[in-house]
Amino acid sequence: MGKGLKITPKDYAHLAGKKVAIVTAEWNEGITFAMRDAALATLKAQGWAEDKLDTYLVPGTFELTVGAKWMAERSDVEAVIALGCVIQGETRHFEFICQAVAQGLSNLGLVTGKPVVFGVLTTDTYAQAEARAGGSMGNKGEEAAWTAIKMLDFKEALRTASLAGGIGFRP
Repeated sequence: MGKGLKITPKDYAHLAGKKVAIVTAEWNEGITFAMRDAALATLKAQGWAEDKLDTYLVPGTFELTVGAKWMAERSDVEAVIALGCVIQGETRHFEFICQAVAQGLSNLGLVTGKPVVFGVLTTDTYAQAEARAGGSMGNKGEEAAWTAIKMLDFKEALRTASLAGGIGFRP
């Protein structure tokens, strides 16, 4: 598990009936597939069944935005996890890709009202990416899955509070 995301002991089984789509970039597949596998394992460990998990591939990280959009537009999908990896090269291509994808995925979440999780590694080297895809720094795919779970829980808490006529937050 990564160092930044706090996971509180809690039962998230009530969320396992919600469909989650995972869109993964094929570029740097040694990294992105390890992240996808960790995201799937995390969701399954929390009770998600295979039929509630859809996985799709897009050619590269730049294409995550439109792939995630197509998934978020589906009425049966409750959350989207976008997984990619961009490694710094000698040109400014890195900056353009990272900025465009971050902005696109953020906007998509705002427009759809669904959690759209940014699970994109932006590293200087392949070794740094490996460290964050199951190595010494945890696995960004696992973190992305937990982010989706926690955001679904947050949305469910707001819905429940709204139905009860009040605003209530669970710790």
